[in-house]
Amino acid sequence: MSQGLYIGKVAKETGLSIHGIRFYERERLLREPIRSEGGYRIFDQSSVSELKFMQKVQALGFSLQEIRELLVLRRSSSPGCSHMRELIRQKLALVEGKIQELTRLRDELRVDVRKCNRAVRLLRGQQEKRCPVLEELGRSSGNGEVFKHED
Repeated sequence: MSQGLYIGKVAKETGLSIHGIRFYERERLLREPIRSEGGYRIFDQSSVSELKFMQKVQALGFSLQEIRELLVLRRSSSPGCSHMRELIRQKLALVEGKIQELTRLRDELRVDVRKCNRAVRLLRGQQEKRCPVLEELGRSSGNGEVFKHED
């Protein structure tokens, strides 16, 4: 690969869009590539490798600032594991918190579905009244305000 790769080839190889590659370059996460005489970007294999790395860590939920830190670690002559371990621990704690919150939300929604199912069964053949879940949510709107339906 003595000639390097143009952005379209890099996009194909990494699975990123051309706009995504340019975004990483604008954010200074990707080293500025050399330019051809015509002004086209020419990337080397290390840029492709770094783009794949950025893509993987972003998929793991790391922010752009965290990716910057990881790139500094990755580019250093002796990347230590202790800093990386701490970043991963922080990310893991955040993910576990989100999982707990989503589990709570899922459980709450399951209860609401059961309430709606019960109300529909009880009113079979009758005119449907206001949904008990809507009523309950209106009473607990957080600011003490009850939602009211104006006819």
